Amino acid sequence: MTSTEKIANAKKRINELERLIKYWDNSKEQNIQKIDFEVNNEKIAA
Repeated sequence: MTSTEKIANAKKRINELERLIKYWDNSKEQNIQKIDFEVNNEKIAA
């Protein structure tokens, strides 16, 4: 595998990871909007 091929594969992986990060960010925001309750952390034992 040449250096050019390695770079091309690395760019593809980076693009895939960036798409996953955007997807996870979007789904996280949607889940936060769906869950609307207050948590009192003081009463939870460690």
